[in-house]
Amino acid sequence: MDLHPFPTIAIILAIATVVGLIAVRLRQPLIVAFIGVGIAVGPVGTGWVATDNTIELLARLGIAILLFLVGLRLDLNMIRNTGPVAVATGLGQVLFTSVIGYLIALALGMDSVTALYIAVALTFSSTIIIVKLLSDKRELDQLHGRIAVGFLIVQDIVVVLVMIALTAFGQDTGGSLGTGIAVVLLKGLALLGGMWLLTRYVLPWILPRIASSQELLVLFGVSYAVSVAALSEWMGFSSEVGAFLAGVSLAGTPYRDALGARLVSLRDFLLLFFFLDLGARLEFADAASQIREAAVFSAFVLIGNPLIVIMIMAAMRYPVRVGFLAGLTVAQISEFSLILAALGLSLGHITSATVSLITVVGLITIGLSTYMILYSHQLYDRLRRWLAVFERRGVRPPDPVSTDGDVDIILFGLGRFGSHLADRLTGAGYRVLAVDFDPYVVKAHTIDGLTTMYGSAEDIHLLEALPLDRARYVVSAIPVLPINLALMDGLRQHQFAGTVVLTAHTRHDAELLRAAGVTAVLEPFSDAAEATSSMLDGLLGGNDDRL
Repeated sequence: MDLHPFPTIAIILAIATVVGLIAVRLRQPLIVAFIGVGIAVGPVGTGWVATDNTIELLARLGIAILLFLVGLRLDLNMIRNTGPVAVATGLGQVLFTSVIGYLIALALGMDSVTALYIAVALTFSSTIIIVKLLSDKRELDQLHGRIAVGFLIVQDIVVVLVMIALTAFGQDTGGSLGTGIAVVLLKGLALLGGMWLLTRYVLPWILPRIASSQELLVLFGVSYAVSVAALSEWMGFSSEVGAFLAGVSLAGTPYRDALGARLVSLRDFLLLFFFLDLGARLEFADAASQIREAAVFSAFVLIGNPLIVIMIMAAMRYPVRVGFLAGLTVAQISEFSLILAALGLSLGHITSATVSLITVVGLITIGLSTYMILYSHQLYDRLRRWLAVFERRGVRPPDPVSTDGDVDIILFGLGRFGSHLADRLTGAGYRVLAVDFDPYVVKAHTIDGLTTMYGSAEDIHLLEALPLDRARYVVSAIPVLPINLALMDGLRQHQFAGTVVLTAHTRHDAELLRAAGVTAVLEPFSDAAEATSSMLDGLLGGNDDRL
């Protein structure tokens, strides 16, 4: 059926909406749905997108906006705040995954270039998907969430460097290798120098004038990202690199948050066309012969990648539980892997069959890892005894903490809620020993009357080092049920005779904690709602019966 481009786009958008709704009901990322729609409207299905230049153009715009926003939100402070574990885990996982993946690809009979592309594609995880899943689970502020976001940022930086290297490698300079390298370096320096001049002299002058209109600011962001992307492509680099650099040049301005917030929806809409275009380009002629390869690589990503993260974090003395929860976030390949594959195809480095293989691995790993992350705590409980082999052994218990006199309260967790509790308790004259598993947070809290200690609430060896015999109260400000249950079990084993107060997010969790023998349960959200309701009732004079 030969349709006009406009009704074709309309039909494709309608199909994408329906399939996207089904994906949401199945708790799957929309990436999976959109690639599936692309396959359905591609040559394998209806053939509507076989030669549609409009969708291809929209797809390229979507990639440009995606890389622009990645650069715009590049926050190195996030890496610093999670300490060396973010850099070590991020770089270590990229190194080990790429090396092992390369050897697996060679063992499966692939040539070195194809093996290299596949190995690199297996290393990157989707920041968009992971942040969304962790946010929905309210785990972004937990230790494993912060660590995961930290090494995902490291991955984003690495993938951009890889794109630069690939595009440089793909250039035809017509001379020797040395000449080619020199030309690439000069072009790269020229591009970076131009971006520095823009950032230093032009943008500070023009941005305040543009920002007076929000609509104009959005238009500027899109035009700036696409223009720098086009310039980068003209200079011999990929458009993705240029879009990323455009975002980085605006990352230090006060307008990045407003610009980023307004472009997210546009990014999501345009990326639809990238995944549609990608799905339409897939070739399934060799699908039967690639079942073994797809299964092997998918198993490696789903199992091998988390194990690599667990081992690296265990070597850095993090509990296996934290390593496991963080490791599940790399049990997939990302949209960057698919972009990298598309780039390799355009450069002539790999074939469309290789792109199809990487995409199939992406569909499998994204689909399965989503459920692994959603049910991460239940999965850990089932695998706990086998994962115990990675727990650090032979480590002596921590030295008993030295305090100036007795301790009234031992407080676990110095997040937002825990920090407020510490301030209030020390202000009321209580002597508080606070324990947190974030080195940055431990160093940052220097309140009079507060002693801080690095450690995990789940570590039974840590409890041996705490002055439980002198403390009257143990308070946990960590609203995570498995952690609190583990803490309660440890306190019971050490025969703690004082008062135990734990924190719960939901009433269901609160009931489970009370059933476990907890003296009192804090419910910050419920208590805040009641306090707010009482305040509003007072402001309204108590005349509104709805409060």
